[in-house]
Amino acid sequence: MIAREHILHKVRTALGHSAGRAAAPPPPARLRIPAWEFGERWKRFAAALEKLGGKAVLAAGAAAARQYVATLTGGRPAVASAAPALAAWGITSLPGVRSEFRDDAELRSACASADFGITTAEYALADTGSLALWASPEQTRLISVLPPVHVALVPASGLITGLDELLTLVPRPLENSSALVLVTGPSRTADIEQILVRGVHGPGEIHVIVVEEREERS
Repeated sequence: MIAREHILHKVRTALGHSAGRAAAPPPPARLRIPAWEFGERWKRFAAALEKLGGKAVLAAGAAAARQYVATLTGGRPAVASAAPALAAWGITSLPGVRSEFRDDAELRSACASADFGITTAEYALADTGSLALWASPEQTRLISVLPPVHVALVPASGLITGLDELLTLVPRPLENSSALVLVTGPSRTADIEQILVRGVHGPGEIHVIVVEEREERS
């Protein structure tokens, strides 16, 4: 008996199984979704994100969200995704913001020199302060990882309780995208001498703007 077979034999014996026995079906998923109203979800999300060093903002409509981004960027170079919501909220028309590129090389060059990367996020998870982003041709991952500051705008309807609710709403998240990315706070690592350093593997600063769906007055 070779080493691999011997190890597997010991494992089967310990579990009371025999060779060739069919595997038992997996247990049912146990998803728990807290009954949190919007105010509770926002309070928990803001606390979780800010504990990680991020900034959480609740904007009372598109105009307030646009003003926050305009003040934050101050006309400095920024790259925005082609997500339709950013155009609808007036983000892509702000001074210094670019959202149209001829090819991937131009996009990479712009992201490498931009101070801000601006995207939307499909969902924000209240319990961990995380963002759920789907990669797509309109919203490439490069925009959210290469510039030193990531600005993410989320509709208030996308502020959910946590991962269990996300997997209930989207049980097969990769059917419509090549990647689902969960972003939890600014990039940080303590690999070298256990010293915490931000911005090594991605943005060192993150701002999440939850946009309430209010009718804008003319």
